Amino acid sequence: MKQLLHTPEGVRDIYNEECAKKLALQNRLHKMLHLYGYHDIQTPMFEFFDVFRKEIGTIPSKELYKFFDREGETLALRPDMTPQIARAAATLFQEEELPVRLCYMGSTFINHSSYQGRLKENTQMGAEFIGIDSVEADAEMLSLVVDCLKKAGLEEFQINVGNVDFFQSMIEDAQVEEDTEIRLRELVNNRNYFGVEELLEEAEVKRSARESFSALSELVGGPEILENAKRIAPNAKALKAVKRLEQIYEVLKAYKVESYVSFDLSMSGLYGYYTGIIFRGYTFGSGDAIVKGGRYDHLIEKFGKEAASIGFAIVVDDLMSALERQKIQLPHHRKNTLIIYDDGREKEAILLAQEFRSKDKNTEILKKSKERSVEYYSEYGRRNQANSMLYLQDSSQIRMVNLVTGEQKIVKSRD
Repeated sequence: MKQLLHTPEGVRDIYNEECAKKLALQNRLHKMLHLYGYHDIQTPMFEFFDVFRKEIGTIPSKELYKFFDREGETLALRPDMTPQIARAAATLFQEEELPVRLCYMGSTFINHSSYQGRLKENTQMGAEFIGIDSVEADAEMLSLVVDCLKKAGLEEFQINVGNVDFFQSMIEDAQVEEDTEIRLRELVNNRNYFGVEELLEEAEVKRSARESFSALSELVGGPEILENAKRIAPNAKALKAVKRLEQIYEVLKAYKVESYVSFDLSMSGLYGYYTGIIFRGYTFGSGDAIVKGGRYDHLIEKFGKEAASIGFAIVVDDLMSALERQKIQLPHHRKNTLIIYDDGREKEAILLAQEFRSKDKNTEILKKSKERSVEYYSEYGRRNQANSMLYLQDSSQIRMVNLVTGEQKIVKSRD
């Protein structure tokens, strides 16, 4: 019986006021995506396993929710929506030569080990700019992220931007084995630079490469750190990556969002399909990034179409938690009207409710029990987001109750 009454670990029910606030937040974000010219796309909740296979560059197979269909094909719940958009774009826009802008919303599922209250199902809302590799596209995507977070109500947040080509160039210059590279990425991601130094010494990496990795901790901040990044760039590829970031920053000034952007050259990307700039959005009250994104110029070609692309996803649940902890209110409207009626006035209550509904007013009707007070139903209405209640009494009167202010007045019933 316990399993029937509770949700599995890592998922939960959302209802009443919290659900109303979440929908209000999603509507705000959705509107901003549309304002930038992005078009909606809906993809399936599950796909063939190959869409998320290791070669694609998404999460490890062990963290996927996998199952079989009736034909024995292996399927997986989506852990990440970008590979799905890539598959759909390669199919639906195969002949399109101009850029395609797509936006989406849906749940993602990751079967990670639970700790610190992490959810295994998250709502993501995001955008993908497909078919162009340009500084302008990168800047547009970052500007859209900033405007989305501002629209959500955040005032204090930061978008950290890096370039995987810079970090990859350092890895290549160090010439380490695959196992060492994996460990090195973990240490840098955790900002354990003492561990980085020890690991590189054990691997007998050349001195110039060790010094470059030691300097990574200082390559975090405003545009001024990009000059330092140029000095330690091990090759032309890394230097080009830094120059790209400088060019993006100049375009961001035109959008007037540069104050929200900082740089972090130690970023290497959570997913293996990232190829250029990557970015994450942070704010107070959230232990993880509330926005994750980057450029993935070779992902779509794995599904049959060459198309440079960039995108991002907002983790709506984490953004909701941050807004709550920062005590930022999400305006949501109590639109329901509750009609209760005494025995004998059912017909009038139904007619009144139908009239309200014809005027697009959400209306709920209930027959009042003689054993329960009017206040009992008032509390019920407040719990269910009603802003007003009409009580059709056994006389010819209607009691009108404002459930927000508590004000009441009596009017005569209409015959």
